[in-house]
Amino acid sequence: MSFTPDSEVRVKELEHSDWELLRILEYKGNRDRFEVPEGLETDFASVPRVFVWFLPRYGRYTKAAILHDYLWRDAVPAGELALAAADGIFRRAMWELGVPFLRRWMMWGAVRIGALVKPGGRKHWLRDSWRVIPLLLLALPIVGPPALVILVALAVFYLVELLVYVPQKLFGRKARAPQDPAAKHVNMPELDLKLA
Repeated sequence: MSFTPDSEVRVKELEHSDWELLRILEYKGNRDRFEVPEGLETDFASVPRVFVWFLPRYGRYTKAAILHDYLWRDAVPAGELALAAADGIFRRAMWELGVPFLRRWMMWGAVRIGALVKPGGRKHWLRDSWRVIPLLLLALPIVGPPALVILVALAVFYLVELLVYVPQKLFGRKARAPQDPAAKHVNMPELDLKLA
């Protein structure tokens, strides 16, 4: 069981990292069938920015990530299944899509950790902790040091961007008349770490 053969990811960009599904995505499990509706908003895999070098937001697991977004946002609140079951379906869907063993288990571990901050997310969490904690301990020395360097680099770049932005905002418009069509808008920098 897996995604139906005609399940194809077609999306429209809404914002820089948010997309809208333009076509139904259908997944058939052993017992359940899930139909991700057209119009669902997704960010694909919700990977914090400091880890995108290791796990891009899209890849072989894109369909599974979209299904997981649907399960967490719609199926779980509707009482169709628990967060732990939704996360298990996510892991199984990645296996069916050919995502390598360690990568899919690390992604599963990340969503299980993320479940801790969701309503009802602590239910059955201890049952999975014996698998999540070793994954975390295995991943931390591999992804932790580069993520820390990236976090510092992002913060420094944000400050430099802010230092360039402030004088442009203060003095850039005064050099030209406000009605001048050649005057350009100065965009405010943002520190987007995508932690939630």
